Amino acid sequence: MLPVLFLFLIPVGGGIPAGVLLASRTGVPWPAAAGLYFVSDLILAIVFEPILRLLVALGRKVPVLARISAAMRASMERTAAHYGGVGAGPFTLILIAFGVDPMTGRAAAMAAGHGFVAGWAIAIAGDMMYYAVIAYSTLKLNSYFKDPNTAMWIVLGGMIVVPVLVRRLKVAYSKTR
Repeated sequence: MLPVLFLFLIPVGGGIPAGVLLASRTGVPWPAAAGLYFVSDLILAIVFEPILRLLVALGRKVPVLARISAAMRASMERTAAHYGGVGAGPFTLILIAFGVDPMTGRAAAMAAGHGFVAGWAIAIAGDMMYYAVIAYSTLKLNSYFKDPNTAMWIVLGGMIVVPVLVRRLKVAYSKTR
């Protein structure tokens, strides 16, 4: 089970599809695999939170970091606008974590005033929903292709292409209104 956890700890890329396929191949039941993914999120929280707090503290004192912080805040506001607006509640913050990543979800939750436990609960909820979608898609595709590499590459491609298509369709739809 440790190799599955290590794959889930990969911050970007094929960690979820590869971990899900490895878990399936080695006989790890899906609830245990989901539990391992949850544990990877808890590890992420423990590692990322001090870095986030340090950056916030330094952003108050170092001019270059203050400008980067202002740019990040503006970026967060634009991201939140895509998911329901600035000053959004927990559901919108969960969608940010689902649509971007748990670190961005935690940063948005922190900007909205949520502390460590509530902020990470929001970020992890969104990330676990994302895990469920990717894990289910990966396992379904693998049952059709019977080749883990093919399934993984299709899911990875979808992880990249689908958000781009959704954004383009959203823009095209808003222009027709």
